This record gives sequence, C-alpha cells and structure tokens, in this order.
Amino acid sequence: MATTDDGRPLTFVEEVRSAVTTRAALLVIGVLGLMVAFITSYAGAFHHPEPDRVPLTVVAPAQVRGELVRKLDRLPGAPLDPSPAASEADARRRIGDRTRDAALLVDPRGTTDRLLVASGGGASLAQAVEAVVTAAEKQQGRTVRTEDVIPADPGDGRSLSSFYLVVGWCVGGYLCAAILAISAGARPANRPRAVIRLAALALYAIAAGLAGAIVVGPVLGALPGSLFGLWGLGALTVFAVGATTLAFQGLLGIIGIGLAILVIVVFGNPSAGGAYPYPLLPPFWRAIGPALPPGAGTWAARSIAYFGGRALTGPLLVLSAWAVGGALVTVVLATLHRTADDRAGGGPTGDAGSLPA
Repeated sequence: MATTDDGRPLTFVEEVRSAVTTRAALLVIGVLGLMVAFITSYAGAFHHPEPDRVPLTVVAPAQVRGELVRKLDRLPGAPLDPSPAASEADARRRIGDRTRDAALLVDPRGTTDRLLVASGGGASLAQAVEAVVTAAEKQQGRTVRTEDVIPADPGDGRSLSSFYLVVGWCVGGYLCAAILAISAGARPANRPRAVIRLAALALYAIAAGLAGAIVVGPVLGALPGSLFGLWGLGALTVFAVGATTLAFQGLLGIIGIGLAILVIVVFGNPSAGGAYPYPLLPPFWRAIGPALPPGAGTWAARSIAYFGGRALTGPLLVLSAWAVGGALVTVVLATLHRTADDRAGGGPTGDAGSLPA
C-alpha cells in the first residue's frame, strides 16, 4: 500500500490524484471531446444526403427553354440550379470544365430526353441528379435516357479512390509532424530547428506523394490521370497538412496534434466531397469543405484523373495557403520561443532541453 512521506497510508482520493494527474485528466477530456465531435461531424454530414442546387445545364428549343428552366428551378426543395445553354457542345464543355455537374438535352421531336452526367466527379451525385430529373420529366409525360460522358474508371469504385488517396496523404502529413514532436519536443527550440523540421517534412512529402500516386495508378489501377500530376498534388497535400500540424504544435504544444485532427479529420474528411460531393452535403459542411485540405485535395485529384486538369486553380491555392501559412507560423513561433528563452536567461536549449542550439 502506498504511503505518504510521514508513513500514513494514502486515502482513495489521494491515490487517484497520484495515479491520474490533472494534465492527464484534461487530455482525456479533450480526447472525449474529439470523439464526440468526430461522431457528430460524420453523422451530421452523411446521415441524410440530398441534392441542393445542383448545377444543371438545360439545352432546349428557344420557345420552351425559359419555361423549362423556371419549372426545374421551382422543384420542391430546390434540388437543381438550372441554367440555359445554346447547344449540346456548350453543355458538354461546361461539364468538362466542372462549372456544371449535369446537362438535360430536350428532344423537341420526341418524348425521350437525354441527361448527361459525369460519374468521375462523384457517382452519388450523378445518381441523385438522375433521380430528380427522371421524376420531374415523368410529371411532364416524358422519359430520360442517361449518358455518362465522363465515367469513373472501372477500377475506381463509385469514384472514391481520389478521396481515399487524399485521406491517406493527409494522415501521413499529420502523423509525420506528430512523430517529429514526440521524438524531439513539440516546439522547435529555435528557427534553425524549425527550418530543419520543415525540410524533413518536405522530403517526406515528396516521397509520400510519389508512393500514393504509384499505388493508386500503376499498382492498383484505381485512378487514371497523370502520375506526375498526382505526385505533385500529393506532395503539396502532405506538406500542407504536416506544416499546419507543426504550426499548431508550435502554438499549443502536444495539444496541437489534437487540433490538427479536429481540423483535418473531424471537419475536413466528411466535408471533402468524397462519398457525397458538395451539392449533397448539408450547408455547413458544403461551406467549409473547399477551404480545408481534404476537400481541396479531393477536388484536385478528380480534376487530374477525369477532367484533364481543369478547375485546379482554386484547390491548389487553398493547399498552398495552408502550406505557406503553416510553415511561416512554425518559423515565427520558433523564433519567438527562442527570444523568450533568451530574455528569461535560460540560454540556448534544444528541443528536449539538453542539446545546444
């Protein structure tokens, strides 16, 4: 039985305090909060997917085009966001450049129209649009024949390979940063140490990007598109997530790893548009998804794989902002940390407090 310094047996409360420190208790509470947030975020995003203002192009004779667009725009629940186009070629171009998700081509000589979709951008979205348009056309005594103009690759089940690829890259990014923290202290002791960590992360990101691109491409045949394009995207994604994690660690210490998981995993993955593209997500997740690394990476991976690299500027800017911002914050915080130590008279110390700077 444990005793105090004077030989008195510890009470139960004292045993608990000795076994579980206040810091440990707070960390466990934080983990519990992350778990609840994880369940809430994923269930909230995925429990009831339904189309909301899906961009749809309408090609029809001029005399009926306007009225048809108005009818589709006024469907209950506003599942579609229709806009007119002059020709089928124009409609296909809009799908190819990812400004529209589908197109309805009306045949004035018959009762069967064509619906153009692109399952490469998300199979669940293509199916949702087909269901909505089929029901709307049925009310008008017409039928619809669906044509997948940019189909998902046979090895890319439900167009999810790009999402899983990006999730893997994100996991690799924050785990690499976490390992650097665990092995040598959460906060770099000075600016050179911070730069060294970022350089190590960059080398890891290059290797991780290449490994992921090879696995989903030549090895599994799960995703088409440019190997070098996916490699570059992977390197940027891994570095962006890793640099952000390093920045959070520089700000909060080891707790920064939890903040990275909150941003990337809890909020980022369900809002990435993977299982359900943006028009099928609730408003909150649809709003934050494009601004977070998993969403930007998933959109970019699908663009590289199926859309000839179109519509990449926005996602690449998002990833670059996370990468540059994370790197700058990491270096600035390391500099401030060293300055604070010098002012306190502690002198130069290493990450673990034992090595010279």
